[in-house]
Amino acid sequence: MRRPGLRTRVTAGFAVGALLVSAAMALLSYQVTERYLLDERERSAGRAVLSDAGIVRAGLSGDDPDELQVLRSLDTGANRRALLLREGVPYSRTVDSGLARNLPDSLVALVERGESGVQRVRINDRPAMVFGVPLGPSTALYEVDYLHELDRSLKALALVLTLAAAGTAGAGALLGWYASRRVLRPLSTVADAARDIADGRLSARLDPATEPDLARLAASFNRMVDQLSARMERDRRFAADVSHELRSPLQTLSSAASVLQRRSANYDERTGLAARLLVEEVDRFQELVTDLLELARSDQPADVAATDVAALARQVCRSRGLPAELVVVAPDAGSAWQVDRRRIEQVLANLVDNAQAHGGGAVAVRVGRDRDGHVLEVDDEGPGVGPADRDAIFDRFVRGRSAGARGNTEGTGLGLALVAQHVAAHGGTVRALDRPGGGARFRVVLPLEDA
Repeated sequence: MRRPGLRTRVTAGFAVGALLVSAAMALLSYQVTERYLLDERERSAGRAVLSDAGIVRAGLSGDDPDELQVLRSLDTGANRRALLLREGVPYSRTVDSGLARNLPDSLVALVERGESGVQRVRINDRPAMVFGVPLGPSTALYEVDYLHELDRSLKALALVLTLAAAGTAGAGALLGWYASRRVLRPLSTVADAARDIADGRLSARLDPATEPDLARLAASFNRMVDQLSARMERDRRFAADVSHELRSPLQTLSSAASVLQRRSANYDERTGLAARLLVEEVDRFQELVTDLLELARSDQPADVAATDVAALARQVCRSRGLPAELVVVAPDAGSAWQVDRRRIEQVLANLVDNAQAHGGGAVAVRVGRDRDGHVLEVDDEGPGVGPADRDAIFDRFVRGRSAGARGNTEGTGLGLALVAQHVAAHGGTVRALDRPGGGARFRVVLPLEDA
């Protein structure tokens, strides 16, 4: 399973924390409120019961008292029910035969010992308080105070507190999302700068004044980029200087080799073979030096101008002895692209040369467009590029396994690396794919001008 991101975890942490705090506060508030309301209800009902007990005791003190008449004189309201037990006989002013059976045994035992008491019970699934007051030998008054109104109030309070806890959790999630954005914004800036540097834009830097708390990180990052840029510039300058210094002796070697090649008919077989090998290696050395010079200056920004890429592709094909009809132009390709003509010409030339040298020859050069941008494709009819080589072949001095398997050591190993460099200078991508029907397809995608 994919681990959630830091922003998700921070947001979830805030939400869970807010939920726990709000739930604890809601539970504590409910318990305190419930206890307070019940205690208040018990005190007020207890005073009323004691008052009723005084009235009943006075009504029973006469000769031949009427128990029901005495109970009817009580003002119990709509929530209380009174029950008089005298000599084991229950008396009630309402027809409620089940009331005596619902009296708690523990409360009855307490009252029989001559002590007053109260107990909270549920009668017919309704919450109630049962008060018991002894009035004399074998005589006691019991009153049941039903709490359905208070119970509804407590349920409404519980619902309100639950909604408040849920709202607090949602507010905590929003706060966590906002806080994570604020906290991770400097890291997003660092990530954007690192991406720009990876894409070759070494001028990207961080502003230490933007986030004072990350000033040390910004300074270290900028110092690292400065050192990296300086090292790359030294390497580029070294490669350019070495390649430039090699051109003069190479020209001399090339002239001498051409003289040997013209006179190879006068040599014996071994000497002629040595002369031919010398000429081939000198030519390859010259090609390597030329590629190194081009690679050394490939980090420079692209010199963009309107270019007819279809005509450029036909020109590249003709210069290599291939028919111009090899170029297929899609109707939506566009007449002119905003690209660096020199770089795109070398991209096409290197891809076509790669197809000729390692892919059995180019069979199609397509110029088109899709939703990703401008598209260039070069197809060959060779063995293709294996999945393990599709990224490595664009590195410097790397040749695919298929070329090595056939004993083909031609080329410098820099052609596709130059393609990748020139495409990256335009902000595009290049990939090696399988061609339908066999062979390889090199696909170059360049961003659209309006993007």
